[in-house]
Amino acid sequence: MSKIEPKLFDELKQTLKTFGNKYFVGEELNRAKLSADLRNYDEKLLSRLFEVAFIRNHYIKEVAREKIFQVEQLEEAVMYSDYWDTSYTKYENRIGLTSGGKFIADNEDVVLDFPFKDGVLTAGMTKEDKEEGYDDAFLNETIEKDEIDTLFDKKVLVNVKRYGDNLSEQSRAEQSRAEQSRAEQSRADNMIVPFDKEKDNLIIKGNNLLALHTLKEMYAGKVKLIYIDPPYNTGKDFAYNDKFNHSAWLTFIKNRLEVAWELLADDGTIWISIDDNESHYLKVLADSIFGRENFLNEIIWQRAYAPVNLKKTFSRSHDTILVYAKNNSSDKELNRIPRKQSMVANYKNPDNDPRGVYKADNFSVGPAVEKNIYEITTPSGRKVLPPNGYSWRFSKERYEELLMDNRVYFGKDGNSAPAYKRFLSEVKKGVVAQTLWTYQEVGHNQDAKKEVKKLFGGQAVFGTPKPEKLIQRIIQIGSNEDDIVLDFFMGSATTQAVALKMKRRFIGIEQMDYINTVSVPRLEKVIAGEQGGISKDVNWQGGGSFVYAELFQKNMGYLQDIIHAKDLTELQSVWERMLNGIDGKGKADISFRADLNKIDWTAGFDENKRLLVKILDKNGLYYNYSEIDDETVRDLMSNEDYQFNKHFYGEEHE
Repeated sequence: MSKIEPKLFDELKQTLKTFGNKYFVGEELNRAKLSADLRNYDEKLLSRLFEVAFIRNHYIKEVAREKIFQVEQLEEAVMYSDYWDTSYTKYENRIGLTSGGKFIADNEDVVLDFPFKDGVLTAGMTKEDKEEGYDDAFLNETIEKDEIDTLFDKKVLVNVKRYGDNLSEQSRAEQSRAEQSRAEQSRADNMIVPFDKEKDNLIIKGNNLLALHTLKEMYAGKVKLIYIDPPYNTGKDFAYNDKFNHSAWLTFIKNRLEVAWELLADDGTIWISIDDNESHYLKVLADSIFGRENFLNEIIWQRAYAPVNLKKTFSRSHDTILVYAKNNSSDKELNRIPRKQSMVANYKNPDNDPRGVYKADNFSVGPAVEKNIYEITTPSGRKVLPPNGYSWRFSKERYEELLMDNRVYFGKDGNSAPAYKRFLSEVKKGVVAQTLWTYQEVGHNQDAKKEVKKLFGGQAVFGTPKPEKLIQRIIQIGSNEDDIVLDFFMGSATTQAVALKMKRRFIGIEQMDYINTVSVPRLEKVIAGEQGGISKDVNWQGGGSFVYAELFQKNMGYLQDIIHAKDLTELQSVWERMLNGIDGKGKADISFRADLNKIDWTAGFDENKRLLVKILDKNGLYYNYSEIDDETVRDLMSNEDYQFNKHFYGEEHE
């Protein structure tokens, strides 16, 4: 079949709707699910399709008086016809960045990154591995458009756990004792972790791109502030993959920014930390995704307090933070930052004005406005004019009004040039943030490392945290209490820790295993009332809670096993489990493009390791929620996790 016809499209959709949502993701057909069931000769599906006249006429052939269902041809039409326009990676923006002669914005590929061990993703395990020939393509994988189908479906969540208080102080106040008792008894009976999307904080372990798509429907337009500190693409071995080729890094960031933009509220802002390796390219890319008109400014953060004299050219002392608004306009206003005590000290009350302290502001301005040049007589009788080239700030009529209101100050002896009384009680709370943030104001990298080490008994458990004071300022400017703050490069959970202390809600996403040794334990300490970072500044006394969940691994588990394999024997053992599962369950999803007969174990360990990574179907890294009622998936889940998913996705009563 060269091209599927609209008639078949209509017939199939009508028929498949009788299965409910099984073969749909929203309004889009779930091609991979349909293809898999066709290949497995699903009896219910084939029986239903057999009833469709159009299918019988075009895909059922009679041979020797026997009817043969041409399943392969139907599957080919489903998977390959141009008419089926169900890719979830349509990128329409155009930008000036190109790779291989093509616009990055036209690139419909997706870059996935995979966690490994103590820090490097996929099989580029250490610097030594790198030297032995593991190339960039093996550190992360680019998934081409035609390989993408159910990749962005919402995922099954497992290992769900609540940390901290089950109910907020406000919730306790709102619920009567009887209501609390009934709610607690219900949860005890069902053993379900409660989750309220209007109140609860959420931490997810898993690939951040796929986790963002999992949350997209639930949180679209609801996140007030997004802060991310992504890999800077410096090539250094940090605790995550920080080595992409340039175009792969741009695609990697682009994939994530596009879906993050959908989560951002109409009055929200997104803040991105970056350094000079990619900052200028990131600016062009972000302009194309967010709109250049929505760029607010770039912040220069002084990350280092002393020069590195070993450097031969420059010692880098700053990072950049790019800031975009979802909807920028002349009316866009951000929160102000608190006035420094030194600023407040400039306000005095030398004449005991009952309105309190004030600052004596200059009464003259330039360039001169002719009508505002007039003579003023001081209380001492001295006559004064504005300096040459200047005029008074106010018209003569307005000056008379201010004088009557005792808002003009002439010095202690009444002989000085006039000054305008600007009362502290009348100025806006706080001051507009400037774009240069020094380490004295918001901390530096060494402060950040000390904060984390102090929480973990002096151990350096995370190499590149940000100081809490830096995140405090960002959250202060871009959000208010009870707003949602999202960080999908969660790292050591600085953003979530500060958000909790500042009474914001938060969502954090991290795929590395240190989420359970650093990130979550740090938040437990915050809930317990730890007094590091900004705790004393905000009078933090502890409290709060969050729900933790993991994307349910499918091929991701096999991927990690492949990566961990140390020799050919272990690799072959993984391959056997991929093919057969355990007790026939949990088999790997293998790309239908792979010719399994061509696996040649004599090709050696490295070659076959790469091959097994490649042939895993990346659409099946995690179990999709659409599969939750499949017998195999159901058997692998606890009843508690199953019920949580039904509640989380709002289908507990369906």
